[in-house]
Amino acid sequence: RLSPAPGPADPSADDGMTWWYRWLCRIAGVVGGMSCAFAGLWNCITINPLNIAAGVWMMLNAFVLFLCEAPFCCQFIEFANAVATRADKLRPWQKAAFYCGMAVFPVMLSLTLTTLFGNAVAFAAGVLYGLSALGKKGDAISYARIQQQKQMDEEKLTGAMEGQAL
Repeated sequence: RLSPAPGPADPSADDGMTWWYRWLCRIAGVVGGMSCAFAGLWNCITINPLNIAAGVWMMLNAFVLFLCEAPFCCQFIEFANAVATRADKLRPWQKAAFYCGMAVFPVMLSLTLTTLFGNAVAFAAGVLYGLSALGKKGDAISYARIQQQKQMDEEKLTGAMEGQAL
């Protein structure tokens, strides 16, 4: 799926993500989907009903991750592009909350190594989106200016306090 060039109407144009970080988040989502799919299938090979439920949920997570991050994998599903377009319009913090929430639920159902490791990469994709929602780190020059301004303000304040004390 080719995305159009970001324009003023495109909400992803102003989310502050660089192209490589956007691809890193997408790759983490796809790898998280594969991890959830394999671990979910492995989790279903048991007689414990909670493990089976967690495995089914993990495979559902994998489907949603593939649908949102790599819709070309689901090209035979009619609504795949519509869902992917809608997912691209979500803000990074919304994707972060959605992906992390999806990854935590199977772990709460059945706390096993399979569910932990299977959902870890999907949770990491949510964390990456969450970090992008925080914004870019400031540069050292602007940080030094802010610190210098604070120091000057404190010196003025202490000078005014000393003048009142006399």
